[in-house]
Amino acid sequence: MKLRDTARFSTICIHAGQIPDPSTGAIITPIYQTSTYVQEALGKHKGYEYGRTQNPTRSALEGNLAAMEGGRAAFAFASGLAATGAVMTLLESGDHVVVTDNTYGGTYRLFERVLRRSQLDFTYVDTSDLDAIRGAIRPSTKMLFIETPTNPTLRLTDLEAASAIAHEHRLAVVVDNTFASPYVQRPLDLGADLVLHSTTKFLNGHSDSVGGAVIANRDDHIDWLRFIQNAEGAILGPMDAWLVLRGTKTLPVRMERHNVNAQAVAEYLERHPQVTRVHYPGLPSHPHHALASRQMRGYGGVVSFELGSLDRAREFLNHVSLAALAESLGGVETLISHPASMTHASVPPERRQAVGLTEDMVRISVGLEDLDDLLEDLGQALDRL
Repeated sequence: MKLRDTARFSTICIHAGQIPDPSTGAIITPIYQTSTYVQEALGKHKGYEYGRTQNPTRSALEGNLAAMEGGRAAFAFASGLAATGAVMTLLESGDHVVVTDNTYGGTYRLFERVLRRSQLDFTYVDTSDLDAIRGAIRPSTKMLFIETPTNPTLRLTDLEAASAIAHEHRLAVVVDNTFASPYVQRPLDLGADLVLHSTTKFLNGHSDSVGGAVIANRDDHIDWLRFIQNAEGAILGPMDAWLVLRGTKTLPVRMERHNVNAQAVAEYLERHPQVTRVHYPGLPSHPHHALASRQMRGYGGVVSFELGSLDRAREFLNHVSLAALAESLGGVETLISHPASMTHASVPPERRQAVGLTEDMVRISVGLEDLDDLLEDLGQALDRL
């Protein structure tokens, strides 16, 4: 089995980074559940010395993710935030970062509550506004940290244009691609230097693993991330690596269905009289619809919408039955949440309000269930309002 250089995306998802097990011929990469490796003689080993430093299952996943994103190397971590933390070690005390204002709540907490203690500085701007990016850059700025689409307001950043601005100022461009997945969007192709994922979400796709990954192209980034992965040790374990490898094999077919179902759910909600506003880049009413059509393949599996008040949102959330009220997203099952009190509770209320994350907003990660069943469930809950 050999993957050709001209292999297309679906083929890459299934095969990249993996070869049949040399000892048995097993077609699926084994779970190498080991902490250490026997050496043939002093200083003579087979490329593996210690489980924190190397693991064949993790290596297979990293090869797979690098190929999917079009990068030269990938590094798997214990969570998406561990991956983000590793990327931020590229910076030094006194450095400044320009960040998408509606960034994930956990990222905001890491930056504001942890990394500011190390004398890093952060400015949050609407990165869909290129002039806002330009205006936030200082002599001490070293990084542009973008989330697109944003969580949960689903605003987009023009990655090609934003990367060009950043590179004019010698800034590293980091893109959290969790919400899109490499099926929908490949930031490295559009000028980014580093791509982040919570592999927990669409890459794994089955709500049974927590992990993160960084994909890189530059030699200096690759060398440092390889060092920091081992030095800090926040690695992805072999079982989780195997679960994500299982998930990436079906990513294209899952994302196709996520795209179709989410588009239909967004259109249904936009027509419904009980819904005041819908956020989904696949709708012509979305302010970045044209950019999404150009930058993405499909519009993703997440839809956010507003219901007019917190009480109405609570009533709706308490009466869905097929959709599961839970944190996270990207699984085969439909998950629904209240961002203000769940995923973004760590963001101060005034900041949530400023970026349009309202108390009446509901986020739905649209799963792969039969579309009619999904619409019936949403409809019966909306009818109670």
